[in-house]
Amino acid sequence: MKKSNLWSLRLGFSGKEADKIEKLGLEKFLKHSYDSKFDKQLPAFLDDDPKTLLELKALRESIKTADTEFKKKILKKEIYSNVELKKWWIAKMRNDEFPLRENMVCFWHNHFVSTSQKVKVNYWIYQHNMILREHAFGNFKELTKQIVKSNAMVKYLDNVDNKKGKYNENLSRELLELFTIGIGNYSESDIKEGAKALAGLNYGDDGALYRKNIEDNGDKTYFGKTGNWKADDLVDIIFEQKNIPYLITRKILKWFVYDNPSEDLVTYYGDYFRKVKFEIQPLLTKIFTEEYKKENSGTKIKNPLVYILQLLEELHIDDLDDAMIMFFLKQQGMDFYNQINVKGWDGGNSWLTSQIYLQRNNTSDLLCSGRSITRRVLNTMNSEDEKPKTEFEKIDVKIDFDSAGNNKTIITELSDRLLFKVNDSMQKDMENLLKYDFDPKEPHANFAVARLFNYITKLPEYQLV
Repeated sequence: MKKSNLWSLRLGFSGKEADKIEKLGLEKFLKHSYDSKFDKQLPAFLDDDPKTLLELKALRESIKTADTEFKKKILKKEIYSNVELKKWWIAKMRNDEFPLRENMVCFWHNHFVSTSQKVKVNYWIYQHNMILREHAFGNFKELTKQIVKSNAMVKYLDNVDNKKGKYNENLSRELLELFTIGIGNYSESDIKEGAKALAGLNYGDDGALYRKNIEDNGDKTYFGKTGNWKADDLVDIIFEQKNIPYLITRKILKWFVYDNPSEDLVTYYGDYFRKVKFEIQPLLTKIFTEEYKKENSGTKIKNPLVYILQLLEELHIDDLDDAMIMFFLKQQGMDFYNQINVKGWDGGNSWLTSQIYLQRNNTSDLLCSGRSITRRVLNTMNSEDEKPKTEFEKIDVKIDFDSAGNNKTIITELSDRLLFKVNDSMQKDMENLLKYDFDPKEPHANFAVARLFNYITKLPEYQLV
């Protein structure tokens, strides 16, 4: 696989950034990505959703005395906003000129997990997502402060139940265990004292605020430091600790380059992260430019998002409803705003179970044969015995290939674009599909190349980047 194709898949979600990386060079491509603008306007589908605490309170009061039909209407509106929120984000991933920002938003979304199922207020989930977008390339410490004080996180990790004299340790524990420093680098006392510092941090209109009647203003001893600490103070103290950089550098390496990064690499980049005072942009630049120089293809299993967006890009399917992508991702276990727990998606081998592999193959079969995915079709993809039971809308699919070439040059062209390695057996299979007498100028040549592409998508090697 050509490096520009490999890193287009790693930094974006498909191969469509390969030409830009080739033309601009990686460093200029990264600079354009960092400088990319994003829309801060509230999406129209959230216009009627409650946003302030007064609006939320009024809605909840009205539900208490409402009839069944009104309650159904409210529930339907919540589900609609949640679905539209997912489609809105998928559209950004598909259409942004430089999608690295959205890839980082997805990374942070799986690091600072906060699910819509638990939070239940779509506007708060949107706010959480926008914090991640705004700080995607910013400062890790500042991002951590903003997330801890978001309504979504306060709700998701039960800090609304954390009050002076009646402490809830969830947010305090995950701040240390999963968000910053990791297991083995703090004590149970730090968790308890942290919970006291976070007591009273509750919902606000624009983000979480301390409530005077339930906050704890006594001294707390946190990592050996004593004072009347609050949320920002906790984060400042955590970021003074020796092992703070390594959990996040390991996760960044896992997200972008290696399912199993070496500890030497984690330490090397982590030490640099501390040196640049936890600024994300220089860390990413260092990781990407240095790892780009190495031969490291095939070290990471594609997540479902990369799989489906690459498939659509290669087949030139531009008008598939984003809802269909959303349902595919849900089937594959990558449901946005709805990870199974606070640890987020595991990644790695969890993206290639037998069921997920089967779903991928079935999806490729459908799309390569020019049929669209429907929700009903997706629901039949869990079993080899059960075949889709519905009519399909035909779609146009087209594979890019050099029509001036021959069977071997076209096989090489697709291999360079799609596979990190090709062995003799695979080469032979591909030549049997696209035979020596293949005429690339023949009217139905595209169908033959689509069959070759479909074969390639089912190879274990295609699942890796």
